[in-house]
Amino acid sequence: MPSSNDISLKTSIAGIALDCCVYNASGPRTGTAAALCKIANSASGGVLAKSATCLEQRGNPLPRTWVSPEASLNSEGLPNSGIDYYISSENIMNAMMMNTTSSDTKKQQIAKPYMISISGKTLEDNVEMIKKVLNSTSSLSQIACLELNLACPNVIGKPIIAYDFDQMETVLKTVANIPNIQKLKLGVKLPPYFDDPHFEMAASVLNKYSNVVQYVASINTIGNALVIDVEAEMPFISSNGGFAGLSGPAVKHTALANVYKMRQLLNSSIDVVGVGGIESGQDVFEFLLCGASAVQVGTCHWREGPKCFDRICAELKQLLRTKGYKSSEEVQGKLVPWNKAAAAKSRAIAKKKSIKTTKKIRQPLIDHMDMMHALLMIVVAFLLADKVFHQ
Repeated sequence: MPSSNDISLKTSIAGIALDCCVYNASGPRTGTAAALCKIANSASGGVLAKSATCLEQRGNPLPRTWVSPEASLNSEGLPNSGIDYYISSENIMNAMMMNTTSSDTKKQQIAKPYMISISGKTLEDNVEMIKKVLNSTSSLSQIACLELNLACPNVIGKPIIAYDFDQMETVLKTVANIPNIQKLKLGVKLPPYFDDPHFEMAASVLNKYSNVVQYVASINTIGNALVIDVEAEMPFISSNGGFAGLSGPAVKHTALANVYKMRQLLNSSIDVVGVGGIESGQDVFEFLLCGASAVQVGTCHWREGPKCFDRICAELKQLLRTKGYKSSEEVQGKLVPWNKAAAAKSRAIAKKKSIKTTKKIRQPLIDHMDMMHALLMIVVAFLLADKVFHQ
């Protein structure tokens, strides 16, 4: 059995090499170079910036987020510093700077992919931002890829583009015709789909433009969720009537299904990045089995900070080691159909783990009882000795 240190988490998306298959989603804790630098200095395989608009914007009124152990909601409205900020060569360098105690002013750059995300309010906005990236000669070489967000559910009054397949095709056709678009690695952020025809229509559009779309990130938040403050008898979220995007552990099983379905339907040239409810090494393992080449972590990163990447990667390595794998790539797309033999094996393993857990719980209790019995015997012996002494 290989040691955890010998386990490789290397992968690639859109032909971009990542030393680790786990990295951050575009969302909270990704809006500034300082925040991105913390991600760069963690075990995260890459650094993905906040979804940008043409100009800086503050987003929806507060409170616009809510979080619990089971789920999170947000109606942020894409607060960000604007596309110019995220493609600034100086800001990219600051984001990818290695933390060090050295006083050397020329700090070393971290060799991880820096990625940007855009979410224009209109098609024209998206085209303008893509052209700006392509024309940014000073920073284009620093940008590994661009993720086109067609799935944002919390911009008030704006539809989710990837649910309107005609509009989705128009967007991708227009993007495909941008001069020199081939110089840019392009991914598409997708919303969750729930019906087979919708999976098939989305995949059909994406496959048609596989010459430019090199990966998809699935899924974004599930739109129009609502959480209630019982004491105040009102929504916890102030904007958009309280309706917000649902994420966190509550969406994991929907995300797994979307990744699995998209991997079945998309051309092999289009990689799938799994997103949604990932907070442990086992979660990552499940997404890999469903065919994800890599995964993004959002809500857990929001709650726990960049240290979550160190923990999740360590857990994934330990799980791979326990199961006899040498790399995360060995697991990709290896989900097998349900069968009786595997189900029986799974039940036997679960039973064995249960017995071990029970023994671990019982043994301390037995040890505690033995110690109490010994103490009681000492007390009895002392009392008897004291009685004899005074006779």
